Amino acid sequence: MDYQEHQNTYGLFLWLTRWTVIACLGLLVAMMFGFFGGGGLIGGIAAYIVLMAIAFFLL
Repeated sequence: MDYQEHQNTYGLFLWLTRWTVIACLGLLVAMMFGFFGGGGLIGGIAAYIVLMAIAFFLL
């Protein structure tokens, strides 16, 4: 068995899972801001972009 390849694959899986969860949570927060916060479509998109930028720099 190639343990190094397994570790690389698992690391990639964790990275992809982390960013998928962050993207889903960011989308939910942006939708909440757009629908209930009075931001509308443009405000929701702007909130999503800002949240993803913050997540990118924090992680």
